[in-house]
Amino acid sequence: MLTDGGWTGPSEVVVDSGGAIVDVHATSGPTTDVSLVPGFVDVQVNGIDDVDVAFAAGDDWTRLGNLLLDQGVTSWCPTLVTARLDRFAAPLERMASAQLLTGLPNIIGAHLEGPFLGGAPGAHPRHLLAPIDLDWLAALPEVVRLVTIAAELPGAADAAHLLAERGVVVSIGHSTPSVGQVDSVIGAGATMATHLFNAMSGVHHREPGLASIALVDDRLTVGLIADLVHVHPLAIQLAFRAKPDAGIVLVTDAVAWRARIDGGTVGGIRMTMRNGAARLADGTLAGSAATMDQMIRNVVNVCGVPLERVARSASTNPARLMGCADRGRIAAGCRADLVALDDELGVTGVWLAGERVR
Repeated sequence: MLTDGGWTGPSEVVVDSGGAIVDVHATSGPTTDVSLVPGFVDVQVNGIDDVDVAFAAGDDWTRLGNLLLDQGVTSWCPTLVTARLDRFAAPLERMASAQLLTGLPNIIGAHLEGPFLGGAPGAHPRHLLAPIDLDWLAALPEVVRLVTIAAELPGAADAAHLLAERGVVVSIGHSTPSVGQVDSVIGAGATMATHLFNAMSGVHHREPGLASIALVDDRLTVGLIADLVHVHPLAIQLAFRAKPDAGIVLVTDAVAWRARIDGGTVGGIRMTMRNGAARLADGTLAGSAATMDQMIRNVVNVCGVPLERVARSASTNPARLMGCADRGRIAAGCRADLVALDDELGVTGVWLAGERVR
């Protein structure tokens, strides 16, 4: 079992009637040969399989929740990509309603990945990118908990300050900023870099880009897509060696690659599955089809990072980043959101608030 102090021997988790852990102690009774870790937290999910979060309604949320449970995800952030400003209200309202559903992974809140993006838009439609609108950001509903912005945009520091004051996590991404611009936005409240290495200026010995800054500035936690397509195994190793233990958050950046809205889409953007990832017609990466448990296996088995650190990057670290002190740890006072992994790191059991759901 993975506790705050590291791996323990055979242990028992005691849960109260409200689904919170009240005690963790050693046991001499019968046990199963599994690794028990905190439930996974994915802060970047655009969709899964055939359900795009931008269009999800009704039973779609149940399907999304079940697909997440299959991979051990117990909390998550549905993610909306770049669109016209007037197109965000309806999906955000549906996400707020979905937060009330029970028996499914908890929706921490929405992640807005756009439209305030900069010099590295990636798969986002360039004609829909927008200058920062502080009034629009100030009027966002409470369901929004994470916003990605480009640090080079005029008003980026003001936006970071405004959002951070509201308790919204600010992430720098799809960005090609100067060192000074990044420092300004971090100083204003940004705490994350969206999918490290992807859609950002990179590592250069004379002109350090956002990737360089994010690797060495411990004020930033970095998201990392570990499907082995978006990021080479050596770059994943570099990230884990450069960042402190709490500095990496695994994200799937999963998309609805089988959606029936205009073919495969993310936020309505057409894409196809080629060479292990979703892509636009021109080959631009548009998201992943990998699951969180697969990414954990990739980082452990291919990149050689210890399971303890990888498991925390999928649970403890994102929970802490999002200000969710009640999850991401197997400790008294936390929600009993748990995942059992077998020797091959496959998911063999999932518990939500102490109730077994897988």
